[in-house]
Amino acid sequence: MSKSQYSLIFIKGSKEDHSYTSPQSGGPGYRLPTRNRRNHGDRLLEKLNDAWREFEEVKNQREAVALPVSHGIYLEFKSRIGFDLVTKSLENIKQGIRLLNVKSSSGGEQETVIATVYIPAGKENYFISKVQAYLDEDTSKGNPKNAPLVESIENVQLAIFESFWQDSPELIPEQNPEWCEVWIRTNKRDADLVEFVQTCTTLGIEIQNSAIFFPERTVVLVKADKAQLTELFQASDKIAEYRRARETVRFFVELNNVEQTEWVEDIRQRIELDEDIDTSIYILDTGINNGHRLIELSLSDEDLHSYLDDWGVHDHKGHGTNMAGVAIFGDLSKELQSQDHIELKHVIESGKILPPTGENEPKLYGFITQQLVSKAEIQAPERKRIICMAVTTDQYDQGKPSSWSGAIDSLTSGADDGVYRLIILSAGNVPKDWGKYPEINLISSVHSPSQSWNAISVGAFTELTKIEDENLNGYRPLAPSQGLSPFSTTSLTWETTKWPIKPDVLFEGGNVAINNDDGFPTECDDLSVLTTHYKPNDAQFESFCMTSAATAKASWMAAKIQAEYAEAWPETVRGLIIHSADWTETMKDQFFIGGSDKAKYRNLIRACGYGVPNLNKAIYCTNNNLVLIAQESLQPFNKERGSYKTKDMHFYELPWPKEVLLNMGDTPVKLKVTLSYFIEPGPGEVGWKDKYRYRSHGLKFDVNSETESKKDFIKRINKAARDENEDLDTTNDSQRWAIGSQSRHLGSVHSDFIEKSAVEIASCNFIGVYPAVGWWKQRHHLGKWNKSTRYSLIVSLETPAQEVDLYSPVAVSLEIPIQI
Repeated sequence: MSKSQYSLIFIKGSKEDHSYTSPQSGGPGYRLPTRNRRNHGDRLLEKLNDAWREFEEVKNQREAVALPVSHGIYLEFKSRIGFDLVTKSLENIKQGIRLLNVKSSSGGEQETVIATVYIPAGKENYFISKVQAYLDEDTSKGNPKNAPLVESIENVQLAIFESFWQDSPELIPEQNPEWCEVWIRTNKRDADLVEFVQTCTTLGIEIQNSAIFFPERTVVLVKADKAQLTELFQASDKIAEYRRARETVRFFVELNNVEQTEWVEDIRQRIELDEDIDTSIYILDTGINNGHRLIELSLSDEDLHSYLDDWGVHDHKGHGTNMAGVAIFGDLSKELQSQDHIELKHVIESGKILPPTGENEPKLYGFITQQLVSKAEIQAPERKRIICMAVTTDQYDQGKPSSWSGAIDSLTSGADDGVYRLIILSAGNVPKDWGKYPEINLISSVHSPSQSWNAISVGAFTELTKIEDENLNGYRPLAPSQGLSPFSTTSLTWETTKWPIKPDVLFEGGNVAINNDDGFPTECDDLSVLTTHYKPNDAQFESFCMTSAATAKASWMAAKIQAEYAEAWPETVRGLIIHSADWTETMKDQFFIGGSDKAKYRNLIRACGYGVPNLNKAIYCTNNNLVLIAQESLQPFNKERGSYKTKDMHFYELPWPKEVLLNMGDTPVKLKVTLSYFIEPGPGEVGWKDKYRYRSHGLKFDVNSETESKKDFIKRINKAARDENEDLDTTNDSQRWAIGSQSRHLGSVHSDFIEKSAVEIASCNFIGVYPAVGWWKQRHHLGKWNKSTRYSLIVSLETPAQEVDLYSPVAVSLEIPIQI
């Protein structure tokens, strides 16, 4: 019975709208040192006065030689080691006092928090008066006024170059000018940018004519050394931070072709191209050669784009055409060995993001990505487009947003144009020290821009372990079958309570052969996938591996889902890929280790994401696997009587095969929930406490326990549903979930599951979706506090029992014809 396949069930109009108030109360608890009030206050006053005297000296020196000078002052505040800095009190927007960046000098108990603040002319006494009030005035409770802020400050000084530098110290351009990102503070975007360009021109600093725009920040590239960057913040009031510009890695590996042209013609005769195709995969790479017989049907000349026209649109290196072969066919080797018809329901497009000769000058790759996406959308605006990119940087941001990942998040969320997009990125490859597998994978960070919150970041696993090449006698496969690929990067070195789970999923990326005698590792054709060669006059096929191949395969799967369900949002396609994924037993043996089960799952998902997706599970229900999908919008925040609060919660009473589950008794059932939505980015090193958050908003889900009524469940997760002064235990039931709320609520896609008996699952069909804080609410002066957000909620029930029918009772209750 379970082999029958049915369409996924999209449920519409089944939600209930509720006003929402979080049951959590109070703000963050700060670690503050004990201070001697008089001594500490007097010392800070002296530090502030010293900073102002030093600023006046610099200002007078610059004015004496007719150099531009900033009108306001930049100050750097530091916490005591191991204590917090109350950063929220370092900004007063109405007074023009702006918090520019926040960083930590180290982690754990030895952490020092450092913040850079801009104070405009005329507000010189702002912090002095704060400290003076601390010394002389008490609150109504008898505490020193402004105590949390003042007592959190260990030191204050005039800002220096390092106050603005947000990259590794070794990347500072000490002597020679290098391309660097300048994140400028913007209020009036165009006017502020023009003013900054004029300042650079006056100082003789080279600046590129491209820019990326974010809320309150604009990112531009300048070519400068440390001395010039120091002079720049002394001359401009607009500087927020500096970073080194990123360059792309050399990811392409040439491999010999062993196939024959006749195979191409055999496949061509079996291809059936659907009419009226409206799904495409847009590959941003080295270009694609659409003269290849296996590509020409799927890629027209009109869909060949290039960032610069003089680059041409041809594939100059081969990597883009390699990507195309996998993106079109998924598994080309399988198609060669089959005589089945090949039904193509999607086309591909090409965007050339790399130059044909030499290296790109470091550029804002986020800007280039945005420009190429715009070209394809102008050419074919009606298409449902999956954007695929395997180009990454060789510098690692340890999960922190970059200008490139921020631009990806802006594109996906439709922040500037209201168009939502699905983008699939390579997680990047480990260095070629593969012999240290898997330890090298665990310390090799996912590359930028794959820390993007909204994109699907793709790592690699492998099932390829058979070596037939006679030249490799004495070699064995390095990775075990269904284990993590030797090429795949991870996020185990990131702050695991702050940054998203990356990679999101794994696809086939090949294996490495290792010499049994000396341990020397090498790539080989047998342990790679097959794809199209970019010079068909020389060869038709070649082998292809690493996370690039995995990324192309992920895009193929996304296109299959989108072509099957035209109504599916990008958030839903992403959610279905992740929801259908699971870990192999080999992956669990490798990484489900260390500490409690929650800690083991944390290690597992940081190495392997949510596992390997299953196309059939992403596209079909079966009798023993029911999948329900809701696509909805809610408004997270609102303004009430002058304050900004959470607004909407959605409650679902899902159609449920309750009687079937009760009759199944102790039979195991997996209840899995995935919540997928896109955040709007607010990049910049402005910390993660209080109002300065990268995400515009968050969403969370919860499910009732088997003993919890509808009324009690809603009261548990929603304070607004309680009676006045009603106090309930709001402790979440994270323990019954495999991953748990602490790890699953990171990023903008949340997936978790419960495995219990059917009887226990039978009553667990109440689900709440509710908002969590973000800059839409906290940075309400930006006017986004009343925006709505879309989300896709995916819920499945799965059991290994083969003769069970979970699907039909629900389909009948929803009056869905049961058609296989």
